[in-house]
Amino acid sequence: MENENKRQIGSEGEDIAEEFLTAKGMIIKKRNFHFGKTGEIDLIAMDGKTLVFVEVRLRRSSKYGNPIDSITPSKIKNVRRTAEGYLYVNKIKDVECRFDVVSIDLADGKKEITHLPFAF
Repeated sequence: MENENKRQIGSEGEDIAEEFLTAKGMIIKKRNFHFGKTGEIDLIAMDGKTLVFVEVRLRRSSKYGNPIDSITPSKIKNVRRTAEGYLYVNKIKDVECRFDVVSIDLADGKKEITHLPFAF
């Protein structure tokens, strides 16, 4: 039950982030990319000629702090490894890449979206 709820919240966050980034002109290439047991990348997009790996964080409550604060060094390491896996699997070379974070704060009835390009 708890995993199902986490997946549902994650999916909601990804929907919001995808809509937000698309409105900014980015093209979503892939959603929920998994590479072995290393990890998952929420969204993979193109921003012009730059390949962007996007970590999405959504919070419904301020109880655990800002959504961005939940990104740990371990999470960053896993996202980077998974991005390398994506490049390898898709035989992508010589393309500029970056890592962005989209933070969605739905606490207290608000909807605050923050996009951090080059987050890590």
